[in-house]
Amino acid sequence: MSVSTREKSLTAAQAIAAAGGAVQALRNAQAKPTVFPVQPEFTNWRSEQRAWREGVALLDQSHHMTDLFISGPDALKLLSDVGINKFSNFTPNMAKQFVAVNHEGYLIGDAILVHLADGTFDLVGWHMVLDWVQYHGETGSYDVTFERDASSSVREGDPTLYRFEIQGPDAEKVMEKASAIEVAETKFFGMLEFEIAGKRISGIRHGMAGQPGFEMWGPWVDRDEIYDALVTAGKEFGLTRVGSMAYSTANLESAWVPSPMAAIFTGAETEEYLAWLPASQMGSIAGSLTSENVEDYYLTPFDLGYGFVDWDHEFIGKEALRRHFEAARRHKVSVVWNAEDLAAAQRSLYEDGTPAKYINFPKARYGQYQMDRVLADGRDIGVSLDAGYITNEQVFLSLAAVETGYAEPGTEVVVVWGESPVSTKPAVEEHRQVRIRGTVQPAPYSRFARENYRKNS
Repeated sequence: MSVSTREKSLTAAQAIAAAGGAVQALRNAQAKPTVFPVQPEFTNWRSEQRAWREGVALLDQSHHMTDLFISGPDALKLLSDVGINKFSNFTPNMAKQFVAVNHEGYLIGDAILVHLADGTFDLVGWHMVLDWVQYHGETGSYDVTFERDASSSVREGDPTLYRFEIQGPDAEKVMEKASAIEVAETKFFGMLEFEIAGKRISGIRHGMAGQPGFEMWGPWVDRDEIYDALVTAGKEFGLTRVGSMAYSTANLESAWVPSPMAAIFTGAETEEYLAWLPASQMGSIAGSLTSENVEDYYLTPFDLGYGFVDWDHEFIGKEALRRHFEAARRHKVSVVWNAEDLAAAQRSLYEDGTPAKYINFPKARYGQYQMDRVLADGRDIGVSLDAGYITNEQVFLSLAAVETGYAEPGTEVVVVWGESPVSTKPAVEEHRQVRIRGTVQPAPYSRFARENYRKNS
């Protein structure tokens, strides 16, 4: 049994049929690029990026993510049946990165899962994996209920919860001053409590940009009081408030790919799922990767470095995922774009003829699923999944999945930027494709993030 707040609308199946196929529907989706509905900059995005590396930053996560509250006697069973993670020791006051695959072992997506109390969970993040979990809960034999709090870009009214992140070398100092109770020692994704402005609030040890950090949440009615208390506590440490432009790039430093392609368009249960899924939840494909076969856009968890599979429990796609594991051929890397080629693409805006696709700073994304070809030795060897500028490293880079033989740092590759043919997405103007040389580097690119992100997890 389930109770859903999901509203019915045009379904994904109907939108695909009208477009003549999944690829056509996704490449020409009329949805605008994902936005972070908070103030773009408080100072400037360059200084705000520096804050989480050099001091302390306050990031407001209250508006751009979706919360799916799952409760009931079968809530944990549902999550275990759908997720590849280990759940045998997942007790209240714990959190983890939840990952799900389809029946063929291809990636659906990931989100943060918080075990709030016995039989009560909050799955937080992009909607792709949340939709998949809710579908199975509603259509399967599970005694669960759902409450969904969508992002502020589509929600009417205030969020259910505020969610803030304090991040940077001085994050712990700020929290020690802000909290009336001691800040407990805990590992990455470990849960803890604070008392701020006389209110007990929950949090986890987490850092989006690979720096020390804490994420915390509570009832929206307390939002302003908690926010002001954090700002006040941070004054002596030079706390910087971070807007949406800088925040959207934090993942580039920790090497987390925020919205990989959801493998929902082919395979078992596809027909039923797409008839259930609203068309507005399909997403959009952007970039130079073009194929009429939608499966060419799919990824596996191993392409993104998600090796934390619990093979000792049954879950959707387990045997297929094992085959992907045995045949794993791609590795997550950073690709640093050649500065001269990048400047030439930007300079084309001021020259005669059709320019290159506009490259947004600090994040160059113009679809929910950014998929750009990566070449080497004259052939496709991978895909660039997210790209942008990191002030702290003074580089423009991609997060990419490339064949293992090309994953060695220093390997020279080429990123194909721009679409051909040009799609009709609102964020796409008439342009020409260009090739930008790049150099493979580790992911995360920052040495600090490589050595400290998820430390003691």
